[in-house]
Amino acid sequence: MTEPSTADGDAPAEALDDAATRLDQLQSELEADGLDRSTLETLADAYRSVETVLDRWEERATDWDDFEGYVKFRNDLAGTLDSIPDDIPDREAFVDADSHVKTGGVSKSLNESDFEAAREALAPVRARAEQLDELQAAESALRDARKAAKRRLETLEDRIAELERAIELGDADLDAPVEKLKDPMADYNEGIEAAFEAFLGDASAREVLSFIQTAAETPLVEYTSPPEALVSYLDTEPAGDHTLSELLEYAEYSPSKLAHYVDDPDRLKRRVATNRTYLEGLSAAPLQLDWPPAAAETLRFQVSERLPLAAKLADEPTVTALRTVSERTRRDDYEELRTAAAAREELTKTERQRLQSGAIEAELEAAREERTRLRSALGRTD
Repeated sequence: MTEPSTADGDAPAEALDDAATRLDQLQSELEADGLDRSTLETLADAYRSVETVLDRWEERATDWDDFEGYVKFRNDLAGTLDSIPDDIPDREAFVDADSHVKTGGVSKSLNESDFEAAREALAPVRARAEQLDELQAAESALRDARKAAKRRLETLEDRIAELERAIELGDADLDAPVEKLKDPMADYNEGIEAAFEAFLGDASAREVLSFIQTAAETPLVEYTSPPEALVSYLDTEPAGDHTLSELLEYAEYSPSKLAHYVDDPDRLKRRVATNRTYLEGLSAAPLQLDWPPAAAETLRFQVSERLPLAAKLADEPTVTALRTVSERTRRDDYEELRTAAAAREELTKTERQRLQSGAIEAELEAAREERTRLRSALGRTD
């Protein structure tokens, strides 16, 4: 179980509400000004286009000796101004700005103060561009706040599940005789591991992969099916008579050396060497049973699927231990023992102390309250 959360539980919900409030405020201001989003964007684009022209040509347009630069500037600005809709709000700001960067004749030239005056004239539409920037920033902040709130909610859900599980386990009798379950499961796990290792060492590779292929078709035995090309190769070639360890060793030989052991060295290398990771990873783990044990019905299914597989590999005491596990699931005290086993494995000493002091219950209540606030905040800003 993870440690208690020390983060400010109200922060994500408050940040989300604050972001939503800020966006609502900006949208209300926009409506009060009689503007819609599309018009604001048009204004901002127009302002930035004119500002770009001023920045691009200021140096040349204020150079007394660069009349060509001045002409190009005027043409660029005129084209930009012509592209601005006639009915756009604050259009007079563009007209006023334009008037500041015109010369009275060929004997006069523009200077930096003319461009400064033009930029001052654009102040009303510059404010609109900044208003759009603020609106877009508020929208981005709201998206980020919603993401943060959702992440926090996911964390809370996990934590609440852990706390509820801890409280459930807190009622367990830690002195219950869990050995009634643990001993036969341990006997089986040890026995099947030894049997599987012996099987790998003695059986042909063909037999091993046939067994794994059968086991992989069993839903609750989590083997990965062997590659079809490898199975086909071992089924049809004499190389399949060798053990897996022999084949893996052969796959490291040079083709000339390997030719002394198999008819087609290149094919063995293609089929075995390319599947080395899979073959070396084969173990008894998927046949073993987890501790603490699963629910009674699930464990019975696990046992029933393993019995025929275990019978092919293991000795009678190992198979008997597996049957004993199944029998124990039918006893009235199974759930009590299972819960006690889980409590011993999952609850740390600190968590037991926190259960006794009521700290777990208090944290759970606080987590549920925060979850409610987050859900409400997300609902309000959906």
